Order: sequence, then C-alpha cells, then structure tokens
Amino acid sequence: MYVVDYSNNRIQKWLAGAAYGSTVAGRTDGVWGPNANEFDYPASVAIDSCANVYVADFINNRVQSWPYGSVAGTTIIGGGEAGNGLNQLDHPIGIVRDADTGAFYVSDSNNHRVMKHFPGPADGVVVAGGNGNGTATNQLNFPAGIYFDSKSNSLVIANRGANNIVRWVIGTTTWTLLAGDRNGVSGSSSILLNSPSTVTFDSMKNMYVADTGNHRVQFYKSSAD
Repeated sequence: MYVVDYSNNRIQKWLAGAAYGSTVAGRTDGVWGPNANEFDYPASVAIDSCANVYVADFINNRVQSWPYGSVAGTTIIGGGEAGNGLNQLDHPIGIVRDADTGAFYVSDSNNHRVMKHFPGPADGVVVAGGNGNGTATNQLNFPAGIYFDSKSNSLVIANRGANNIVRWVIGTTTWTLLAGDRNGVSGSSSILLNSPSTVTFDSMKNMYVADTGNHRVQFYKSSAD
C-alpha cells in the first residue's frame, strides 16, 4: 500500500502486516521544498507496474516522476509558477495513469480542468472542464480526486467545489452526474455531499466517495447489480 503522507511531504510504502512504512519519495524528515528530492504538500500518487511513483506536488504546481529506488524525482508536467497554459498547472490534486498508453490525467484544481499529458515537454490537452469555475455541465469546480475507467474511456471526478461526483467521457464536452447535487448544493443527507475529495471503485463497480466535509465515506452500489 502507498500512502500520501501530505503534511510530512512524502510518500510512504506499507507492506501487508508491517508495523512501519518506508519512504519511497520525498524526504524522510518531512521537510518541504521545491527541490528534486522534495515535495510541498503532495496530494496524490500513481504507481506503475515497475513500482515507479508519480506524484501530484500541490504547492509546487508540478507532477514528479520518482523512479523505483531513486533519491530524487524529475518534473514531467508543470513546475514553477502556477499558470493556465497547456504546459502549466495550478495546484494539481488528482493523478491517474492509463497503463495501456502511459498517459497521465491530472486534476488541475485551480484551473477547473482535467489535463491529459504524456511525459515530456509537450503541451497537455484539456479533456474535462477548462470553461471556468461553475456548475454547468461543461464546467468543473475545483476538481480533486479522479478515477480513470478504461472500459468506458471516461474519468470519474470528485468535483469538490460543486459537491458532486461526475463522469466525463473523454472526447465529449459535458459531464453526467453520478452522485451529489447537480446544482452544487451541499448537505449531509444520504443523497448529498460536502466537498468530496476522492472517488474510487471496487471490482464489482461499487463506488466509494470520501465525503470530506461530512467526515464520512459514502458507498454507492453498482447499478449493474
């Protein structure tokens, strides 16, 4: 298991049954910074089949690639000042990797969009949002955690500022609602969410949402059952 140890500015790896974790990216002493061996509030992590680590480095506005066994990372997306260019990020939160193509999807939170990038200096492509901050179906509102569904070629997005979970099929221009309120209303009832931060699915396609503002995890049974 890999854990984003946000306030300690590091990624921890925990083996099953282990009493202690080991630091696989970032400094072991928790010091933050902009250097290649440091993070400044890492927000999420993706792992490939070779145990290489890819980290959305929130304050540093970048994605770091940290090869297995390395003591420092390399910036593969963004870096430096926040911006809204196609080669820039503004406080990235979520990151997922398409294992088939090697593409990364990054929730570029303060730009209210999700970007698709391949490692390297080339510009990314806006695949969701990018139309300002709002609750319209062609907009996102401070997107956070994301899940890539390879079967439907879509992204499921914790649309944090709009208090909902949406599905955005890649190549289309609007989302469909999966959970929460379409108009961004927050609440604590079983049909509402409050600043959801992360979304994932199990092997049966049941959905789990970290409903951060309500201090709970919500379970949504798959409609396929």
